[in-house]
Amino acid sequence: MIKLKEVANTKELKQFVTFPFSLYKDSKYWVPPIIKDELDSFNKDINPVFKDADARFFLAYKERTLVGRVAAIINRLEIGQQSIKKMRFGWFDFIDDTNVSKILLDKVAEIGRENDLEFMEGPVGFSNLDKVGVLVDGFDHLGSMVTWYNHPYYEKHYTDFGFVKEKEYLENKFPASNADPALFTKLNDIVKRRYGLREKNFTNTKEVMPFVDEMFDLFNATYAKLSSFVPITEIQKAYFKKRYISFINPEYIKFILDKNDKLISFAIVMPSYSKALQKAKGKLFPLGIFYLLSAKKNNKDAIFYLIGIHPEYQNKGVTAIIFNEYYKTFKKKGVQMCYRTPELEDNLAIKQMWKHFSPTVYKRRRTYRKNL
Repeated sequence: MIKLKEVANTKELKQFVTFPFSLYKDSKYWVPPIIKDELDSFNKDINPVFKDADARFFLAYKERTLVGRVAAIINRLEIGQQSIKKMRFGWFDFIDDTNVSKILLDKVAEIGRENDLEFMEGPVGFSNLDKVGVLVDGFDHLGSMVTWYNHPYYEKHYTDFGFVKEKEYLENKFPASNADPALFTKLNDIVKRRYGLREKNFTNTKEVMPFVDEMFDLFNATYAKLSSFVPITEIQKAYFKKRYISFINPEYIKFILDKNDKLISFAIVMPSYSKALQKAKGKLFPLGIFYLLSAKKNNKDAIFYLIGIHPEYQNKGVTAIIFNEYYKTFKKKGVQMCYRTPELEDNLAIKQMWKHFSPTVYKRRRTYRKNL
């Protein structure tokens, strides 16, 4: 018999966070999170997302053994500003037993109906900057710190319970050697002269900090037209600045400024922390922090995390400046492989941006939807 229990204290929340450590203990592709960071992200006194969102966490037990988990999430900004009556759910993991997945999904649906929501979609996080999608192809590739990994049987559990595909995301990769400088060097010079633009590079994190708020403002402006976009609030800016910027090698942050020193484009690339996180096994101390610092400074894999371009400068060749700067940095750092985070399958602009690098799709993931 399967029993459901709502997380009620710190001990149970830690069980929620660490459940995948047992579920994926034999997987060489799963990348564990840092346990403390994960706990902090679920702490209502630490993560400002809880000022605009509600979340409840549930554990499923088979006899006395923990066999599943799910987070049921309501984003009030999404509902209030966009009138999207969506019941979100994420951090959805379970053994291959439909009784387990069903009791967890039924609970999410129950909460959605209680709040007069129209449909449920998952797996998704609290907001646009969280992890998204269940992996449906590419199980034999190493995961990353910005995506969920899952067993192949997950997809069938969604479809068996009447879920249908809502969005499909692609993950691409290409060798750094595919970046032929002839494709962007000349255009880089032309675009800079035509629009009075210049690049801004960094050597340490302290130099980046004064630009971070402006970067998040530009992020909001860049993605405002997306149907599912929820702007980053002021309090979230401070939180993300504190939590994430230190993870990024400052040499991998590129800004483009106009003649008035106004930020019109940014790009963030992260070194791959996957192998370092596997070695750390969820803990920063005593050795985890050293694995991460080593990966930050000495890494042959780079992950393109985010690119933002002000709407006034989109389709004007600004990406040539960005690619030119990364080409120089990657050559200096010896980067060999480039990866891109999940991108919507129907995002034609993204496909056009990267076409000259001959990327290969190596993973697919989806969110699933069911009407309530």
